[in-house]
Amino acid sequence: MIPEARPVFQLPEAATIGIFGQAPGNLVHQRGRPFLDPSGKRLREWLGVDEDQFYESGRFAIVPMAFCFPGHDGTGPTGKGGDRPPPKVCAEIWRERMLAPLKGQLQLALLIGGYSQAWHLGEQRRKTLTETVRAWREFELDPVTGAQLMVLPHPSWRNTGWLKKNPWFEEEILPELKARVAKAVN
Repeated sequence: MIPEARPVFQLPEAATIGIFGQAPGNLVHQRGRPFLDPSGKRLREWLGVDEDQFYESGRFAIVPMAFCFPGHDGTGPTGKGGDRPPPKVCAEIWRERMLAPLKGQLQLALLIGGYSQAWHLGEQRRKTLTETVRAWREFELDPVTGAQLMVLPHPSWRNTGWLKKNPWFEEEILPELKARVAKAVN
């Protein structure tokens, strides 16, 4: 069952950081605020910001590939499983319009997860998310917004195993991410 459409995004006029992810999860769908869930807590830790900075500073634009929770995929013992992928039609209709005001304005663009990386990077993306994130230094500017670029895995609890298998992410990327975010926020 697909839930009712309830778009969730954040597009402040003074945004200097663009967070481009997948789609709101069920908790975000219920609460109506982007990344107001465990993934958001982990993301804010990665960024080195608190909730007030994230939501109230006016510096963070959050524009997912799909603006509404796409529903569960029906796998797993509960029948809920994971979330469905973001429907392609959302990006086809809305993505260019939503990103247009951010072009030339953002200092930093964060591509979170494979769907966002595929859309923004196109053929520059590597075969796997791990390879793409590992090659983070090779992606200097977001081809869509022109902002300095960083590629990240999704901060979901489902990626805890990935984080444990790839300790270089926390050692190499997170210090640089925090430094770039601090610069773009101030």
